[in-house]
Order: sequence, then C-alpha cells, then structure tokens
Amino acid sequence: MDTRELFLAQHARSHAAGVAGGDPSNQDLVLSGMTEEQIRQRPHPSTNSLAWLLWHMTRAEDIGINLVIAERPQALDEDRWSERLGVPHRDLGAGMTDNEVEGFTERIDIPALLAYRAATGQRTQEVIAGLRPEVLAEVIDADLVRRVRVQGAFGPDAEWVPRRWEGKPKAFTLMHTVLAHSYLHIGEGHVVRSLLGLPNL
Repeated sequence: MDTRELFLAQHARSHAAGVAGGDPSNQDLVLSGMTEEQIRQRPHPSTNSLAWLLWHMTRAEDIGINLVIAERPQALDEDRWSERLGVPHRDLGAGMTDNEVEGFTERIDIPALLAYRAATGQRTQEVIAGLRPEVLAEVIDADLVRRVRVQGAFGPDAEWVPRRWEGKPKAFTLMHTVLAHSYLHIGEGHVVRSLLGLPNL
C-alpha cells in the first residue's frame, strides 16, 4: 500500500460505509442506532451536536479539497445542496456562538446532511485518486486564500483558519484539515454519544 492508498483508506473510514466501499466506518460507529432527535441533541449547552460536527467536518473537507487543493467548485454548489440542507451557512462553522449552533442544529435537514457528507467524501476520493503528487507541494498563497474567502468559507470569527493555512503546502490542508481534523471530531462525536447515555461500539 502506497501513501495515496493509505490516505484514501483512512479517509473513507471517516465517512459512512458507502464511501468506504463497505469497509468498517468510524462514522457509522458514532451514529449507530441513533435517531434524528439524538443526532440533534446537545447533552450540555456548551457541547456541539452530532449534526453540527458532521456539518463542520464536511464543510472543512469540501473547502479544503475542492477550493484549496483542486481549486475547483465545491460539492456544496452542486445538486442543490444549499437548498436541500435548509440552512443559510456556507462557512465551515468555526467561531459560531452557542445560540448559533443551537439554531443550526434545530434547522438542518439530517438526511440531506448525511447525503451531502457522502457526496463530499466520494468527491474527495475521486480528486485524490487523480491528483498529481506535485500539487501537494504547491504553497497556499494569499491570493488563493482570498479566492477561498470570497466563496464564504470562513465566518467572521474564524479568521484564524486561513492564517493557519497561508504559507503552507497544500499537503498540510490534505493531512490536517481533511484527515486529522475529521478524526478529531469523530472522537468528539463518541464523547457526545456517551454523554447522551449511548454505548460506544
């Protein structure tokens, strides 16, 4: 197994089994047996719901893969996802207040969210499978960050995100924003599941 194959396998398992080709999926373990109501629940006012976590992971991936690495349109802008999801947000959600998280969690369409996440995961698999290795060495410069910002990727309290990206190679976004970041929040999802009184599998 080479580096690309390793990334694709680990990335797929951060999504549903459909993206992972039927292989065991960390996302499926987090959501196993949960109702829509439980996916929307926040066990404490300062914790995120699983709905918000799934949105945040997916938006970060969609932005990181498509706008930053491939420099192409986002999955969000295809197949009417913005309309189907039922929320006005285009940013990756970082910096939202507790009230904003609460309102978002109540409003988002859960089946559409899971479908958008799967579509984004499939797009990532396709982009990385066909990516020229030298692209990952390209530096994320101020002009690229500006173009990403124009697409509404960052909320008003999330300007630390582009500052973290700028000047780094695109490989940073691939490994941090897409892979490590997703697994970080999958771990948070297991904590939320436990706080809701559900067993972790």
